[in-house]
Amino acid sequence: MGGDPRLFLYGALAIMLFLVWQTWELEKAPPSVPSQASQQQPAPAEGTSDMPAPRAEDMPEARQAEPADDLPNEALPERRDWIKVRTDVLDLRIDTVGGNVMQADLPLYPVSLEKPDVPTRLLYVGNEKYVVQSGLTHDTSGDLDLSHRAPSHHSPYQADRLRYDFSEATEPETVTLRWDGPDGIQVLKHFHFTPGQYLVDVTHEVRNQGAEDWVGRQYRQLRRSAGRAPDRTSLLFGNTEAISFIGAAYHDSETYHKLSFEDMDEEPFSANLMDGWVAMLQHYFVSAWVPPRGDVERYYTRVVRGGRYPEYIIGMHSPAQRIAPGASTRFSSQLYVGPKEQNKLKEIADGLELTVDYGILTILSKPLFWVLDNIYWLTGNWGWSIVLLTVLIKLVFYKLSETSYRSMAKMRKFAPRVQQLRERYGGDRVKMNEAMMKMYREEKVNPLGGCWPILVQIPVFIALYWVLLESVELRQAPFIAWIHDLSVRDPYYVLPVLMGASMVVQTKLNPTPPDPFQAKLMMALPIVFTVFFLFFPAGLVLYWLVNNLLSIAQQWFIIRRMDA
Repeated sequence: MGGDPRLFLYGALAIMLFLVWQTWELEKAPPSVPSQASQQQPAPAEGTSDMPAPRAEDMPEARQAEPADDLPNEALPERRDWIKVRTDVLDLRIDTVGGNVMQADLPLYPVSLEKPDVPTRLLYVGNEKYVVQSGLTHDTSGDLDLSHRAPSHHSPYQADRLRYDFSEATEPETVTLRWDGPDGIQVLKHFHFTPGQYLVDVTHEVRNQGAEDWVGRQYRQLRRSAGRAPDRTSLLFGNTEAISFIGAAYHDSETYHKLSFEDMDEEPFSANLMDGWVAMLQHYFVSAWVPPRGDVERYYTRVVRGGRYPEYIIGMHSPAQRIAPGASTRFSSQLYVGPKEQNKLKEIADGLELTVDYGILTILSKPLFWVLDNIYWLTGNWGWSIVLLTVLIKLVFYKLSETSYRSMAKMRKFAPRVQQLRERYGGDRVKMNEAMMKMYREEKVNPLGGCWPILVQIPVFIALYWVLLESVELRQAPFIAWIHDLSVRDPYYVLPVLMGASMVVQTKLNPTPPDPFQAKLMMALPIVFTVFFLFFPAGLVLYWLVNNLLSIAQQWFIIRRMDA
């Protein structure tokens, strides 16, 4: 890499050190499940209920009804009536108790290419739970408890049918549940489905046919058990999901915030926010509640214990509405349950596309994905899109790379003289370095000229690394021949082996370090990188291979021209 041969090692090792550091971070990170001691401690008061508890000052003219205690998993009835709703992109199970979404399958996203008929299940119940809940709370102005005048997510609804098939629908369709309360209060809970959309409009229509005013609010929440600690095996062993964030998130109209399960354990979150949303995140997929724009909502988190695993809740409740006798009103929200498709998410709500977590280099990753997505629009193949994106990146950094390769070419010519200096001064490294620096000054060679241009490109590589790792668009995306999924490793290890061979060629083109140990280390780097990349997503290995081939061509051309 020009000058001190160690500079080449620094540049080559920087990326590998990043990967090793990431693995170490994952290994030392605490598991998502709270410690046994924390689970055995008495649950705090706010953790005994799974319903929101707005502060009294949110509504000074009314008293908030006390929330009902939660039912742990083991206490659920053995059988409930679930409404089966199937669209062209969703397969849901809605419980008639509470009108909660208890299960969500994504038919267009099979769990693997080997099981194309088994859809990814995003929401589920069992030993672990991940469900969507919503309901109403009734505010009363006196000491009389009238909490039964509003259906919570524990209240039984009536349904006209238990099966809806909208898979061939061309117009929006609606599923309606009915709750008949005392004193002439009726609530209709509507689920509005649109063909081709993962976004569901959820509406509580309250009809007051009684003699008294009804005052209440809507709440919506996402509830997920931490479950077993995820396998923290690093990406080097093929577990790409383990390095993705699993937890909650919210947006406050300006800033995106993530809340890990540990954060929610330490301190409940509560704030009045406008034009935001709440979500539960995992690799490739997300569920989110999006309230109406312009309303100030109370955002909150809660932790419920008592079952096999602690359950973490993030939600929001709307401003209260007063309904006079004979009148009605609607509480509306949007529920998203599906893949993290960035173009669709940003159309739903500001900042929702940030659930695609590119980390600290989002500022680079987002434009890289934009370019990649537009190339895909032209090619129709994500693999060739990666190839063309690599070519574009190489063109952007062409001048920097040229500076680096010119420096390397010059240093190749000085390699015999460097070896002579080493033999002349033996173990006196001080005198040898002084002689080398004198030679560099006389020949007008910058020993750092070959290093910095490559180091500048490392953030771009890391940013692209996260693009290829986090973008659901590349999940199960084919390339050519044997590569049927760019998001997993090459099944026959062809790309990693070719990548290792390209690194060997690059090593031959670089100046040989005078230090025998450094020379051996440089020769070992292709082997080390090949082993690392055996388990990397094929898309990332494809990028590195194409980048190496372009670098070899550019370096060979520059060396040949300078020799001539």
